[in-house]
Amino acid sequence: MTQKSPLASPASDTGGAHAAPLPLPPSHPLVERYLEHVRVEKRLAQRTVELYALDLQKLEANARQANVELTAVQNMHMRRWVAQMHGAGRSGRGIALILSGWRGFYTWLGREGLVNGNPVQDVRAPKAAKPLPKALSVDEAVQLAAYQADVTQGDPLLALRDQCITELLYGCGLRIGELVGLDVQAGAQARGWIDLEAAEAHVLGKGSKRRSVPVGGAALRSLQQWLAARAGFAREDPALFINQRGTRLTPQHIRVRLKQRSLQAGLATPVHPHMLRHSFASHVLQSSGDLRAVQELLGHANITTTQVYTRLDFQHLAKVYDAAHPRAMSKTPARSGAPVVAEVSADVNAGMKTPGPGKAKT
Repeated sequence: MTQKSPLASPASDTGGAHAAPLPLPPSHPLVERYLEHVRVEKRLAQRTVELYALDLQKLEANARQANVELTAVQNMHMRRWVAQMHGAGRSGRGIALILSGWRGFYTWLGREGLVNGNPVQDVRAPKAAKPLPKALSVDEAVQLAAYQADVTQGDPLLALRDQCITELLYGCGLRIGELVGLDVQAGAQARGWIDLEAAEAHVLGKGSKRRSVPVGGAALRSLQQWLAARAGFAREDPALFINQRGTRLTPQHIRVRLKQRSLQAGLATPVHPHMLRHSFASHVLQSSGDLRAVQELLGHANITTTQVYTRLDFQHLAKVYDAAHPRAMSKTPARSGAPVVAEVSADVNAGMKTPGPGKAKT
């Protein structure tokens, strides 16, 4: 059987494909009723329902092992199962997602009058340190944006489109949803558009909040090239970014195309759209030091959300210091992971005598 290359793409550029639904084994009757509820009444996506089903299968297995009915599960059971999952190496985020699914199930059972209380109430997943957002270096981001695809091995129109997408994601810090919502022209029904004369992108962000973002020269030039090429396969769809059928691109399709582009450009790490947003924020902050401006550009409602980039900025400065300062050529213990206390103790012992009885250490 032939394996597909990681760079392989669909024969036609028609948007993201949906994964085939996973077959679900038979479940407890109450679980089946709940899944039907979220599928029909709450109208959740098929993939979401499948993930709920998998989490509830874990709940059923735990209950069988504990020899307890689903409707008789208690808070102590939940706490024990959380401890077991944590001990088995599951991340705090993964446990939190499972608990969320279990909590919804027992909330529904309570509304149906089948349980007196929610056993997941007040049960929390272990806290895990939030990882820093992944951002490209300036050189990597410029390498990706400036990459010229080999038009002899693909559609040159699609190459122009993908380059424009990359320039806007990195040059404006747009979210993927804001990018796919852009239309060619401003209008009452348009979620977003780009004013070429003013060099501004007007987008609809989280919470249906509109904001304007400056568009740089490189992104404007790329956009003008794409607009000229877009007429080659445009139909009636007002979307700025369309596929070969003339319909608006999906976020999933942009993720696939960007990942392919980053690998073709020679980057070691596959790039996703939000990584370019992180890179935009980090690079602007490194150059300006203006956290409030970055907050406005990103459309964050709270500056505490933006402050994560100060950690990225310090990480960048620490690397520059370690590489350039003559007294930092050997890694400092704090950043290399070496025990600081042991080194300090060795220095102290070499130059000081142990104080005698009754003498305090200073």
